Parts: sequence; C-alpha cells; structure tokens
Amino acid sequence: MRVGSQRLTDFELKPLPKTGGGSESGQAGPLRAAVLLPWERPDRADAVRASEARLAEAVGLTAAIGLVVVHTAIVPLRLKRSATLFGIGQMDTQRLAIADQQVGVVVVDSQLSPVQQRNLEKAWACKVIDRTGLILDIFGERATTSEGALQVELAHLSYQRSRLVRSWTHLERQRGGFGFLGGPGETQIEADRRLIDDRMVRLKRELEQVRRTRGLHREARKRTPFPTVALVGYTNSGKSTLFNALTGAEVMAKDLLFATLDPTMRGLTLPSGRRAILSDTVGFISELPTELVAAFRATLEEVSEADIILHVRDAAHPDTAAQKDDVEAVLDGLVRDGSLDDNWKDRCIEVLNKADLMGGVAEVPTKTGMIAVSAITGEGLSILADAIDARLSAGLELCSYDIPVADGARLAWLYQHGEVVERVDGEEAVSVKVRLLPAHRARFEQQ
Repeated sequence: MRVGSQRLTDFELKPLPKTGGGSESGQAGPLRAAVLLPWERPDRADAVRASEARLAEAVGLTAAIGLVVVHTAIVPLRLKRSATLFGIGQMDTQRLAIADQQVGVVVVDSQLSPVQQRNLEKAWACKVIDRTGLILDIFGERATTSEGALQVELAHLSYQRSRLVRSWTHLERQRGGFGFLGGPGETQIEADRRLIDDRMVRLKRELEQVRRTRGLHREARKRTPFPTVALVGYTNSGKSTLFNALTGAEVMAKDLLFATLDPTMRGLTLPSGRRAILSDTVGFISELPTELVAAFRATLEEVSEADIILHVRDAAHPDTAAQKDDVEAVLDGLVRDGSLDDNWKDRCIEVLNKADLMGGVAEVPTKTGMIAVSAITGEGLSILADAIDARLSAGLELCSYDIPVADGARLAWLYQHGEVVERVDGEEAVSVKVRLLPAHRARFEQQ
C-alpha cells in the first residue's frame, strides 16, 4: 500500500498486502473483492441514504482502485459488536460466500476499529479494509502533483498510526537497551509510532509552506484582480466536465469517483466581457475521512476565498438530495473550524448537472437559486454564465470618472476590471460611468 509517494516499508513498518494490481496468492490479474454494507435499520432521522444507493457507491469506490467485485451484500445490524461489528451468524454466512468466490479483499463500507479489522481478517482469512482505508487508497492512486502526494501521505499516515496494533502482533519484541541501568528498550510499536510522528511533523511543515504559497497566489490575484468562482460538489457530479465546458480547458473528466484531486484554475470570459477565474476542486463524499479534510485544508481554502461558489449536483442521481446534504456538512465543518465564513450560502449557486440524462433542462425540477444544465450537451450553460455575471454585478458600485485622453492605460484598466455602462468622448477627457467591485474602486482611486 502506498502512502503518498512512499511505501509503508520506508518507515520500517510491517507491510500490508496491496489492494490492487495482483493477487495475494501470486496469480496474475486483479484481486477479487467483496463489498459489504453494514446497514442499521433506517428508523432514525439521520439515516437518509438508501441502502441500495450506498452499496452502489461502495462498489464504485472499490472498482476505482482496480478491484473486481464478485460479491456484494447488505448486512442488517441490530447491534454493533465491538469485536467484529457483525454477529456470529452473519460472520459465518459471509465467510462461506468469501471462500466460495475466492475473495482476496473484503471492503466493509463502514468505519472499523483496528480490533474489528484484525478480527475480521482472522475470521475470513483475507485482507479487510474499511471505508476510510478505501478512500485513502483511491487518493493515493490518483495524487499526481507533489502537493497532492503530500496531502494524501499525511492523511494516510494519520490513519495508519491508529492501526499499528493491527499491524504488529508481536508487541513483546524489544529493541535492546544499553548498560545495567537502562530499560529494556522501546517496543517495535513505539518505534513505528515515533517514525510516523516524525514524518507527519515534516509533512505538516511542508504543507504549511504550500498553504503560505497559495495565500501569496491569492493575494496576487486580488491585486490583479479577477473574481474567483469555485466548483464544489459530490464526487462524480460532473464538476470537471462543467469546468471544461465553461473554460474550454481539457482537464481529465471521467465517469469515475475522485477523478480530480488537485485544484485546477482557468480563465473564464463572462457574457458582459468581464474575466473571472474558475477553480475546479476535489469532490466530496459521505463520511469523508477527517484525515482527508485536515490534509486537504490548503486545497479547500480556495473555496473559502471564492467570490462565488458553484455547488454542482448530479440531478439524475437517485440520491442527489442526500449528496447535497453531505457536501453542505463538509462545508459547515469548515465554518466551525474557521476556514470558511458562515455566510457562504449567500455566495452559492446550485447547478443541477447531467440534465441530458433526464430528457433535458426543462425536465429538471428547480427552485429559486438553482440552474439546470448539461455539461455534455451545453444546454443551460449560457443561463449559468448569465447568473454568474449577475451575481458578480450585484456587488458592483456605479462610479463616474473623467479620464484624460492621453491616459489610455487607466481607461483600459477600467474596461478590464469593470463594466463600462456609459462613455462620452471629449476633446481633452473621456467621461465614463463604470461599475466596479469595492476593492477595484479603492485601488483605482488610490492610483
């Protein structure tokens, strides 16, 4: 298993079996996997996600790391057992199915404790990973930039640190002490924990530098300055396809969970002629691991600084309402820790994407503040561009200036950063009425 750009063995840890690219028995081909969804009876207000949709999502996540899913099951839970999560009868039933299908990896779509994970591996004689481990593996496979690799490695180490007990069963092994007064030395688990802690400190230091660099870039954009529009949404909601359709870029856009990990920015020309910066960000998911939220803080800061947030939703997905709640829960979490202002919804436009799968924009039910589009066919994109333009214009102030005819640079600056609504050319000066953002007006008048 990779941790960012390095393997766990680089830290002298006991290596875990890889989850893809071959079988544990040495046979060629991808591993055969089983996906199990522990499902508590949905009789509580917070249990809004349909079990079938949740299982389908787990299967998609499993396939995203190259595993072949040969067995799936929804396992109803009356009581969560601290040792194994599942009951004895459920354990036996799944053990027979796992053996019959020659499963090499079992994905349990829930959060497992280290003890539960260890006991399930013993009972089923194969590797077991939980939802957090699965998502971390996907991120490890997809991280391509140095920043993404740093973020994934930090998240993976934070997760792995809590599972050292599962990795090591020979905790009595000691590394020697010296002299007669010294103790027996540190245990292997203590040494591993120390190695991980040291590496995490270095990663946090490097990510802090990334955060400062991003801050400098944002300050530079403010001085330019162009308004920023950030895309957020559930994974595989079509953000990258919409990004390409609006900007003409060619970032990777696939029908794949977590196809985008690293933020991408491109220029966007709005109907008024105003220029803006469009930012594509990592997708969210239900029960997003806290390790990832913390590690990707530098990336999510792009959302906090955006003038407009486009919440892209998969309108055709049967669980679109629950996906919306999951995204808003992550953003509200950023509000609680101070990374995002609490009025972010005032800057948000809901974009109901994939209208082509529902018969067109006219067939998508919308409410105030929602815009239906199809990033594939382009239907509704002009309406979305007009809405972005109108939202930006709402914060503009109407100003009047007399610009000397010889001062073409100042006049060009107003055209570039504002919306000129009236112009009268005189012999010595050009009188203009222009709509500017407050920050742009202050900068222009200072100059």
